[in-house]
Amino acid sequence: MTAATLSDVLGRAAAEKRAVAGLVVLGWEDARAYVEAAEETGAPVILQAGPGCRRHTPTPILGKMFRMLADRAGVPVVCHVDHATTLEECREGIAHGFTSVMIDGSKLPLDENIALTARVVDEAHRAGASVEGEVGVVGYFGGEPSHATAPDDAARLERESGLDALAVSVGNVHLFQEKASAIDFGALAAIAGRTRVPLVLHGGSGIPVATRQLLARAHRVAKLNIGTELRLAFGAALRAHLLARPASFDRIEILSATAPALKAAAKDVIGALWRP
Repeated sequence: MTAATLSDVLGRAAAEKRAVAGLVVLGWEDARAYVEAAEETGAPVILQAGPGCRRHTPTPILGKMFRMLADRAGVPVVCHVDHATTLEECREGIAHGFTSVMIDGSKLPLDENIALTARVVDEAHRAGASVEGEVGVVGYFGGEPSHATAPDDAARLERESGLDALAVSVGNVHLFQEKASAIDFGALAAIAGRTRVPLVLHGGSGIPVATRQLLARAHRVAKLNIGTELRLAFGAALRAHLLARPASFDRIEILSATAPALKAAAKDVIGALWRP
């Protein structure tokens, strides 16, 4: 199966009141585990290369890795650049095989966010790629605060940029390690009432599983980003392996030992969101 775009998978998800997991990738082991998890679940998946991943591994290499996995998969796999802040980052991702980009202009004044997102949409659509934008700021646990998305701003960004998916801030927080985020359903309903494209929530690790399912089934949230809880699964598996085998030194053996736990955690995430 060839790689899919964000529009390919989110359109179906929104129509069927499901959500697709946007899984944060940091290397080969987790990317492969996530695709295997999606295949075993029978659901699409979005592989996401965020800023940290792109700093560690160059975008051209990530693009080839993601596309190889996507093109060999038995389910739709979206190859997604996450949290790009410039047109150049988006261009580079698209040029090297990514099928989707997220342009994050959320820290810009609204007019500048709209203008930047519209430029990315124009170039991405001409190349056959999808675009996710963001308005409002999703903060970080213990760090940068959030700023809630104003429904009027969401409507303007959608209307004037032509984006394919819209990330919003309604109580979701990046890097939360416990499932305790308080989603403002009233604010989300107001945004959904003013927009038409699939909605996206970043910081999904902090949202309880039952709430994730409710967001998909009743509030047009078609994509949830999950990173922290999968990194926690990786770290726990890595520590367990090294504690059990203190003399282990082979990199491939050590990192490969994390795959079963990563796949199991990813299957739980993907399946809970995709089940109708």
